[in-house]
Amino acid sequence: MFPLEKPMTYEEFLSLDNENDNLEFINGKVYMLSAPSVIHQTIVTNLSTELGIYFKGKDCRHFVAPFDVIFQNQFEKHRVQPDLTVICDKSGLTENNYIGIPHLVVEVLSPSTSSKDYIEKMDLYMRFGVKEYWIISPKNKTVEIFSLQESNFYSEPTLYSKDDIVKSSIFEDLSIGLKDIFNI
Repeated sequence: MFPLEKPMTYEEFLSLDNENDNLEFINGKVYMLSAPSVIHQTIVTNLSTELGIYFKGKDCRHFVAPFDVIFQNQFEKHRVQPDLTVICDKSGLTENNYIGIPHLVVEVLSPSTSSKDYIEKMDLYMRFGVKEYWIISPKNKTVEIFSLQESNFYSEPTLYSKDDIVKSSIFEDLSIGLKDIFNI
């Protein structure tokens, strides 16, 4: 993953020839996504299974990357592919993507994406009002949960380690044992 150096508009970004569609566009920069590792995919699959069970029969749905999420307002437009996305306002779902603000976004760190996940993406998600942001570290076997406060800034993270049970601040009864997530 590396940003292309020249800033560009969203329209220029869309005109790029990208057969695999493995690009993100944040703050005028293009980021190429590389294939995730086995541990990364295992964590995403395990968490997706838990979220699928939790959201079955509920109004919210979860989606797994690659799935484009478009953040836009009258001044800016961005496209990202979070590892997991929970959407409760389905009005923004299109045939190919989601245009709107997810309630929950999960990113699983990899060596090439850590700074982007902690800096560019966290800022983007906070500015647009994503209520909860989880960052999972496969290396440390931890989950950090950032919750959007009334001030429109994320709280200090709640840190969970491999033997803990993660509890969402926005989905009242969502609890997931990390042993199930890090079961590799």
